[in-house]
Amino acid sequence: MDNYSNPLDRKAEKKEAWKEKWRWGFVAIIVVAVSILLFFMVFRFTGFSDFWNRVISALSPIIFGLVIAYLINPIVEFWQKLFLKLFNKMKNERLARNLSSGIAIALSLTLFVLAIVGLLWAVIPALVQSVSSVANSMPKYVETIVDWIENIKMPDTKWAKNIESTLTSMTTNLEKWLETNLLPQAQTYLTSLTTGVISVAKGIFNFIIGIIVAIYVLSIKDTLKGQSKKIIYAVCRPKHANIVLTTIRKSSDIFGGFISGKIIDSAIIGIICYVGCLLLKIPQPMLIAVIIGVTNIIPVFGPFIGAIPTLFLVVIENPVQALYLLIFIIILQQVDGNIIGPKILGNSTGLSTFWVMFAILIGSGLFGFLGMLLGVPIFGVVYYIIKQLVAYGVRRRHLSDNTVDYINADHVDPDTLEIIPIDPMAKERERQREIEEAKSVLVKKVEEKIAEIRSGDHSESNDESKDDESKDE
Repeated sequence: MDNYSNPLDRKAEKKEAWKEKWRWGFVAIIVVAVSILLFFMVFRFTGFSDFWNRVISALSPIIFGLVIAYLINPIVEFWQKLFLKLFNKMKNERLARNLSSGIAIALSLTLFVLAIVGLLWAVIPALVQSVSSVANSMPKYVETIVDWIENIKMPDTKWAKNIESTLTSMTTNLEKWLETNLLPQAQTYLTSLTTGVISVAKGIFNFIIGIIVAIYVLSIKDTLKGQSKKIIYAVCRPKHANIVLTTIRKSSDIFGGFISGKIIDSAIIGIICYVGCLLLKIPQPMLIAVIIGVTNIIPVFGPFIGAIPTLFLVVIENPVQALYLLIFIIILQQVDGNIIGPKILGNSTGLSTFWVMFAILIGSGLFGFLGMLLGVPIFGVVYYIIKQLVAYGVRRRHLSDNTVDYINADHVDPDTLEIIPIDPMAKERERQREIEEAKSVLVKKVEEKIAEIRSGDHSESNDESKDDESKDE
């Protein structure tokens, strides 16, 4: 029996050894591929960047579609649940589910497109009117400044001559710039304008294709979800796959909560701003409300970014109203930051104000406006992952994972693993101990010195007695 089972055991061992070799070979291939990729990213960054830009440009319609599908998915789920309740009396459950899903997708996309079109319909005329107003008012302002300069009666001093020579030099330089730079480069400007028009047309085309992609993605989202989970469990062990899925769900909650909350918050701020501008009789209330509402999506710095162009638009027409607008924006942003925002967003990202500012600064420095917009939720995901890894590490060592326990921690007892807090009187006791030690050392030295003096006196007296004895003899 043993002779019969031994070949099977050896065969199983060989099979297991081959599986282990294949596993390590697969890991080695992945490590080599990642190393090569990192090498080209670091030492061939320009070529890699160009290749990456081409890939992103080719995938732009898909990216648009995925973003649109992700943004309107909560609305689709809301309508889908509502229509499922209406169609629950149908005998064919699959037909009812498909019908409710199709109507929900069509209705959500229609509302999304109408919102975009309505926003553009409200903003573009106001923007054109503002630009026309600025263009019409600019010659008057220039003429007023020129008249003011010409009517200034400057005394015949060195300071007045310097101002006059500076103005003359500025005028000469302006004329030279118009002759040598602006007119010869008109062709370049026209080319840039044409490129801009082509880019806008391409963006509109990508948006339309993205709508179509979003329809397909939303219609098969359950299938995509199941396929993704199947791939994760095929690649990872169940324990690790569960961790990956938990992290993905938490990331989706962070992104979804932040983006949807910010959109709702910005819409409320835009409406309040529009009503306030109407009451204060500030010009172009719709344009100002849209700018304030859109830039409010960016945390912390958004209000300041939106205030600059709006104040510029108003100050040209009426400086006093620009002052009113500035005060109104400050009050509005304080109300949003302390009342409206916390009520809607809560603590969706789990980040404190410091880390929010950190994420915005890093994101804007690396990826510009998109980094400012998405830096907070991305950093929120990274913060969550690091937090979970740290909690796992301290629990693995049988330590407390409560941060509060470590605030006043002095050290951890290696035997009992108990966190020993800092003793507030420890420093005072250490200081008293050092003083006592210094006193004892000083007393010891004084005693030694006294003993040396006494021993010296005793030796001298002995010498004198010996001298006296010798004299007597």
